[in-house]
Amino acid sequence: MYSFMGGGLFCAIVGNILLVVSTATDYWMQYRVSGNYAHQGLWRYCMSNKCYMQTDSIAYWNATRAFMILSGMTCFAGIIAGIMSFAHFSSFERFNRSFAAGIMFFVSTFFVLLGMAIYTGVTVNFLGRRFGDWRFSWSYILGWVAMLMNFFAGIFYICAYRMCECRRGNGPR
Repeated sequence: MYSFMGGGLFCAIVGNILLVVSTATDYWMQYRVSGNYAHQGLWRYCMSNKCYMQTDSIAYWNATRAFMILSGMTCFAGIIAGIMSFAHFSSFERFNRSFAAGIMFFVSTFFVLLGMAIYTGVTVNFLGRRFGDWRFSWSYILGWVAMLMNFFAGIFYICAYRMCECRRGNGPR
């Protein structure tokens, strides 16, 4: 049980770090404009070694930002619940912190999936046609890796919960 929780906690911490780095950096997409390379993130875009804030209130950027921030917050709450699940004292007999942490990591995974799907769909269908020579970059890839790490953290914590439930069921009544 502790090995599952430890593996889940490791995946969650790495996933949350990747979420923060992915959301904060400016390399979601790289493209060429007038012969110069440019790149953009969720908050800024950079051209000719100068960066500018994304001042346009475009719905898909706002939705992607919101889902990535919600995912980071949910993952952080899951990490707190995951750390607390190592301690067995509980004032709530029916509340299992391992189960709660696993559910929070799955919710975090869902939020990342929504944010990344929105960004991918709009980028491929709109911006991809606008810029001929473009590609997704490392910040974008980190977002997908963070989603996988959160998913595996949820799997590990649900497995830990199931192991704990199996041990309770085999005890004397």
